[in-house]
Amino acid sequence: MVRPHHFGSNPQTAASNTFQHAPEGEASAVRSNALREFDSMTSALRGAGIALMVFEDTDEPRKPDAVFPNNWASFHADGRVYLYPLEAEDRRTERRIDIVESLSADWGFHVHEIVDLSSLEADGLFLEGTGSMVLDRTNRVAYAALSSRTHMGALADFAQRADYEITAFESFDANGRLVYHTNVMMAIGERFAVICAESIGDLTKRAAVLERLAASGREIVEISIAQMGSFAANLLELSTTAGEPVIALSRTAHDCLSDEQRERIAACGRLLPMSIDTIERVGGGGVRCMLAEVFLSREPGAVAI
Repeated sequence: MVRPHHFGSNPQTAASNTFQHAPEGEASAVRSNALREFDSMTSALRGAGIALMVFEDTDEPRKPDAVFPNNWASFHADGRVYLYPLEAEDRRTERRIDIVESLSADWGFHVHEIVDLSSLEADGLFLEGTGSMVLDRTNRVAYAALSSRTHMGALADFAQRADYEITAFESFDANGRLVYHTNVMMAIGERFAVICAESIGDLTKRAAVLERLAASGREIVEISIAQMGSFAANLLELSTTAGEPVIALSRTAHDCLSDEQRERIAACGRLLPMSIDTIERVGGGGVRCMLAEVFLSREPGAVAI
């Protein structure tokens, strides 16, 4: 997680992110509220037994979306770290090699290779990490809602390098606009999947996505477009230090779910709702976006880079 120093509204991302809203009040108050929400969230996660690595944002250059590190990096069990091409120019400075180096040098994770896809930005091709892709790491399938931030060319580059199959489609919000990131309409846990299937306008594609999820053996929990707008799919299954599943989600997401939906998801792990109203509304991203999960191994004798 990255503790933001200059959280705020980002005009460069507003055009494609319909989950993002203009802030109410002074910019300083928005920053203070975001910091309070961030610190409360980290306390809740640690209290639930989740091992966190929290890095401070750098003061310069100012990065209003630094709180969402899952867009610029992903960390894999084969020792690879992928760095991604981002659409907004002012987000590209979020990519921080010092964080990757710290995971190895200070936290003991084995980093075998850094795969930098950011050069695709020069060709206008974007793929914003595990925002653009929801990864079924067990079956090596990358689900992706195509948008201005998620291009097939960049997706194919990642899939070829990482040995993933692609399931791509278009997803639309209540106003018929493309959903900017896949992880606001879909989430995959070990034993469940949450999806706003009705947002996939192409019925053939919708059926194919649902069929592929069902073939994985997961419990499929469908949500509505209205629930998608309340970040109901923007959740992430984590593992405690004792190996127990915890499902992190926002209070907004938790409260918009029906009792039946909550029960079905909770059967797969303890629900941990956290209040991040300012970050969700102003930043247009939720709890899942704030968490860059680490699958790197801590192998004895790993060489730090």
